[in-house]
Amino acid sequence: MFRPVSERSIPVPEETLASRVRRALQRVRVPGPTPLAGAALLCLLIGLLFLALQVRAIFSAQLQQEYVGLVLEAVERADAARAAALSLQNTSDDDVQHRAAYREARIELATRLAALHALVSSSPMSTPALPSAVLSPAAALGDASAALDSAYAWWRTERDRTSADVRDRILSVSHTLIALSAIVFGVLITALGMYAKRNRQLLGISNEFEQASLHDPMTGLPNRRKLFAALEDAANAIATGTRGSARIAVLYIDLDGFKRVNDTHGHRIGDEFLIAVSRRFRQTVRGGDLVARIGGDEFALLVRQFSTDGELAAIAQRIIACVAETDAQMGLSIVRASIGIASFPDRVSDYWRLVAAADDTMYTVKRNGKNGYAFASAPVAE
Repeated sequence: MFRPVSERSIPVPEETLASRVRRALQRVRVPGPTPLAGAALLCLLIGLLFLALQVRAIFSAQLQQEYVGLVLEAVERADAARAAALSLQNTSDDDVQHRAAYREARIELATRLAALHALVSSSPMSTPALPSAVLSPAAALGDASAALDSAYAWWRTERDRTSADVRDRILSVSHTLIALSAIVFGVLITALGMYAKRNRQLLGISNEFEQASLHDPMTGLPNRRKLFAALEDAANAIATGTRGSARIAVLYIDLDGFKRVNDTHGHRIGDEFLIAVSRRFRQTVRGGDLVARIGGDEFALLVRQFSTDGELAAIAQRIIACVAETDAQMGLSIVRASIGIASFPDRVSDYWRLVAAADDTMYTVKRNGKNGYAFASAPVAE
């Protein structure tokens, strides 16, 4: 009586390689760097424009400082002339020599004030001018002194203001440079992070593709390509003496009667049988051995290490039991197994011939009644 295997006990068939490619490519959707680069570039442009304006303002303030310094020097010279005039102001009218010196001091003061007035009038800034009345030597000395004190106070305040402005702008430039450096550093770190993330995803996809290319998509077992790669590694290990055992073997397995399962019960049941028996094979073989699906209802088992033919015979019997148990579980009473065994280097001198020799031996088992195993004749020439 046919009894199907429950859905829980049968793993879902793996995706095809093409569907894996499409799904993996859809998964690699790292946000593009264009928005980030655009925002960073805009910030950099704004920052550079701000820097240019600040540098221009600093140069302008420095020029103002130099001009203010020239005006203050002129004020100091006029102040020296005023001090000389003040020292001679109270000279007696009978002292002709001192009166002449006072007149010369007043003339010198008027000359200094006129030079100061000309310098102030040429200022690029909006500045208070000296009263024209104090520019004459005949002007009252008190008015000239008051005008000079007022000019000195205003230009000293202007000097302090421009110095503070230059300091503030230099500080602003330094802060802007720090901010721009942080933006550039952040963009570089973000770009490196995105690059690393993309590489990790591509590496994962590459590993997934390699896994798919080396395994059967339905049963999940290694495929022919993986089997021959493992066979070559095992043979090289024997040649280099890195393995304790000096022999390897291949068991070629064919499912007798499997075609009748597809013809009688349909391919879905046939696929369920292959999946179930593959799972049993994985559970039965030793940890160091490898079972692969060659194609259709044919499998191969690579035994990487064994001591006697008795070990290989025991493995073959377990494989035959796996097939019979799966057949009984599904209630088919149809499928059995024929196994050919070939070993290197005692029975087959070339390890590339191991699979072919085991395959030929398997057909010998089929011709002799099926549902059994046999060893390849020794030696088998290439």
